[in-house]
Amino acid sequence: MRREDRIRRRLRTWYARHGRDLPWRRTRDPYAIWVSEVMLQQTRVTAVEPYFERFMRRFPDVRTLAHARLDAVLKTWEGLGYYTRARNLHRAARVVVRDLGGRLPRTPEGLLRLPGVGHYTAGAVASIAFGLDEPLLDGNVTRVLCRVFRMDATPGAAKTRKELWGLARRLIPAGQAELFNQALMDLGATVCTPRSPDCPLCPLEEVCLARANGEEEKLPVRVPRRPIPHYDVAAGVVWKGNRVLIDRRKSEGLLGGLWEFPGGRRLGNETLRQCVVREIREELGVRVRVRRELVTVKHAYSHFRITLHAFECDCVSGRARAIGCAAWKWVRLRDLDDFAFPKANLKILAELRRRHP
Repeated sequence: MRREDRIRRRLRTWYARHGRDLPWRRTRDPYAIWVSEVMLQQTRVTAVEPYFERFMRRFPDVRTLAHARLDAVLKTWEGLGYYTRARNLHRAARVVVRDLGGRLPRTPEGLLRLPGVGHYTAGAVASIAFGLDEPLLDGNVTRVLCRVFRMDATPGAAKTRKELWGLARRLIPAGQAELFNQALMDLGATVCTPRSPDCPLCPLEEVCLARANGEEEKLPVRVPRRPIPHYDVAAGVVWKGNRVLIDRRKSEGLLGGLWEFPGGRRLGNETLRQCVVREIREELGVRVRVRRELVTVKHAYSHFRITLHAFECDCVSGRARAIGCAAWKWVRLRDLDDFAFPKANLKILAELRRRHP
């Protein structure tokens, strides 16, 4: 039996017994499958499951999503991270309803024209939702293929990436891409893990070239990580009577479209108190006086880390204006739950409520 056939057969048998029972695998709805695949980008399954179920209750079909306000979409997404995904999902839903009669494209080429859809998502939706013999390549699949076929080049290199896509396509059993792709993903997530893969439990152990050469821990080839920069950031909870000042970030870039307590990165030798006063003036045109430090929050993003220092402040003078932000509002504490905040700001909000029950 050819090696590729042995891989297909063993993987199929293993998946029938050990495949994960996930909510998006209990439906044939292309919209639901698309939403799940967008959420799963760079995010663990365990984190996605509750968000997926909540999102589908709030936006059960593409028309509901397309007609929703972006604020409502971001609020439902709040805490899941990588908010560009939510903004693109919303934009794409509007394209599908406006230009495509409310039906997702059935081909990878058509799917790739939608905002935020890359080759992985296009392959996943085309194979899982529409049964097309299309490959997909995420971190789990990449790891399995690099080990089974002993690929000793960096997976991120353009040439290697092209080879991996070709290999993934060649392995697909005719008419069975959905199950095969999901089996590869599950194997990488549960057995062929980045550290300490459980090779004795792997159905591909006997055909894995990395295992045969004792290289399962060395592959895929890892690029040395650059040092992760750290920034001190100061934010202000600005009071005016019984209301606090929040602003919305501009739609582009990191955390675009979310509301936050105004502030920014400390510059040079300025103190954190000087930083929060300057940032609020530059961002909103308001002069504040710092009352006290509220809470310190450590938070990690994908490419940098921050220590966020939050201060309670009083508004001294000036009228709020959207200078370095998209919009602003004075809001009662009890109404802040209506707005979508970044995760670090949610910790500020929790402490604020503790001190002002």
